[in-house]
Amino acid sequence: MAVTALRCKECGTEYPLEAAYVCEACFGPLEVAYDYSGFRADEVRRRIQAGSSGIWRYADFLPFSSRPASAIEPGLTPLVRADRLAEQLGVGEVWIKNDAANPTHSFKDRVVAVALAKALELGFDTVACASTGNLANAVAAHAAAAGIESFVFVPSNLEEQKLLATGVYGTTLVGVEGNYDDVNRLCTELASERGWAFVNVNLRPYYAEGSKTLAYETVEQLGWRLPDRVVCPIASGSLFTKIGRGFEEWRSIGLVDGELPTFHGAQAAGCGPVAAAFAEGHEVCRPVRPDTIAKSLAIGNPADGPYALDLARGTGGSIDAVSDDEIRAGIRLLAETTGLFTETAGGVTTATLAKLAERGEIGADDRVVVYITGEGLKTLDAVREGFTMHEIEPTLESFAELVPERSPVTA
Repeated sequence: MAVTALRCKECGTEYPLEAAYVCEACFGPLEVAYDYSGFRADEVRRRIQAGSSGIWRYADFLPFSSRPASAIEPGLTPLVRADRLAEQLGVGEVWIKNDAANPTHSFKDRVVAVALAKALELGFDTVACASTGNLANAVAAHAAAAGIESFVFVPSNLEEQKLLATGVYGTTLVGVEGNYDDVNRLCTELASERGWAFVNVNLRPYYAEGSKTLAYETVEQLGWRLPDRVVCPIASGSLFTKIGRGFEEWRSIGLVDGELPTFHGAQAAGCGPVAAAFAEGHEVCRPVRPDTIAKSLAIGNPADGPYALDLARGTGGSIDAVSDDEIRAGIRLLAETTGLFTETAGGVTTATLAKLAERGEIGADDRVVVYITGEGLKTLDAVREGFTMHEIEPTLESFAELVPERSPVTA
């Protein structure tokens, strides 16, 4: 396996592969470092294709000394060609990477599977997280399957669907009065106080690596080709940047050829610190207090925001913010053209795709991949407004009043 150390993203200082997430020298974030110098593309491709039907087929690129296993293996979710959506927007080739097809119906299954496997490898017997909902579902489910204790901390005003879909697994669910940033501060303190494996705090460098598997799958499912453009939601910025890193890793060892895709980020206007920094030309994201229906993206102080800015700017991309009304419209647009029902984060992403098309930024020959990160059944309140059901008597006459019979079409 290629994993070598934890390395500071700012100063390059290296640390052992332990439960650590911040550099002692400069307080920069740590990430996993690898050495791929001995890799041969043809051998690696054979190992991938002979691997499991989930993320462990990419074990060569994940932070373990041996191939892990888990009771719930996420990954290899559908990549759906969305011709009707592309036609409606007046663009070329659009693909939807539907990560709602994971075990707990969001991309968080990927990062949790990696973090939990690392927690067990490091000897932890309790896992925990700070979450806006999807991560809560995943941590509770994967901990239950592994038979270890879990604690899940969420804002107390989270959508009921996500709370119920977390508590059912038997976790200790704790609602915190405040927003996600308040929850995250508390969990950072608890990680030191209790010595638990907080997947997105002291295990964050490993946890974040799970997002790279979305890039790997995209390349495989496109026939070992890169997309021209990527549209992806931004909360902390980790998903956005790790997809970029996944593409870069496979380019570096020759598994795929071509330029890095143009990266377009998507945020909600009610919590868009990265979009604001991009629009204003800033290098640092000013923290904001979230106020949006897209609660899974409601991180007002995004840890990887500066790196998301670098990726968007470095690839000639953009970062947009869309209103709550545009989010609702994005959910309906995706559903009505593809048959896929996404949560509010996917509404943000689809609405951003529509903005890019309207501005003419997507070329007729561009291959665009849009990342949908969660299932619409988790955020039903977002589509309650405007919902209509026609009620009739159980008679032909009653139905005919609602839908008059049309004259037959003649040749």
